[in-house]
Amino acid sequence: MEGVSYPQPDRREAKNAQRKTATEAPVTSSSTPGLARFNTLADDEATTALHEVCASAAWGRAILSRRPYATTEALLLASDAATAALPPKELADAMAGHPPIGRPKPGDPASSREQRGMAGATEELKAEMLELNLAYQKRFGHVFLICATGATGEQMRDAVKSRIGNSPEQERGIVRTELGKINRIRLTRLATEGE
Repeated sequence: MEGVSYPQPDRREAKNAQRKTATEAPVTSSSTPGLARFNTLADDEATTALHEVCASAAWGRAILSRRPYATTEALLLASDAATAALPPKELADAMAGHPPIGRPKPGDPASSREQRGMAGATEELKAEMLELNLAYQKRFGHVFLICATGATGEQMRDAVKSRIGNSPEQERGIVRTELGKINRIRLTRLATEGE
């Protein structure tokens, strides 16, 4: 019909809608209770929760900046990207938040749970692990980092023995991968709390 004008969509809204990524999509009822809670935490509370996952402030800011997350997988993908992008100083900060294998932080349930494989280790294995941890730290200047969840004390010992001969560059790559695995496990726990 001539003379009839129909409302035109706001071009800015359409453009903004196209720019949304999976991590920025609105939270739906498919979100888990823990994820919905994380998405709605005040920034300072979310920062504290993220610091318990990873001690790097840059990693925490990257995760925080993309809230809300539609799914746990979107949160984990954001973590992978943030971990891969950590500059050396921030990677060092992240590693500093992890205690040596065999010596979980007192009062830290995450490190105790993750290092459960060392809990039943023999005194000989604990002593050997302490020695290997010290040798590793002397060689690389940081704690031996491994995703210890589900690993036995013997597997952790064998890992440090095999990695101590790596070059610093090789070891940084392995450490980043192990940190990514740890962050994923901890974030999954955060996102599924209350299920």
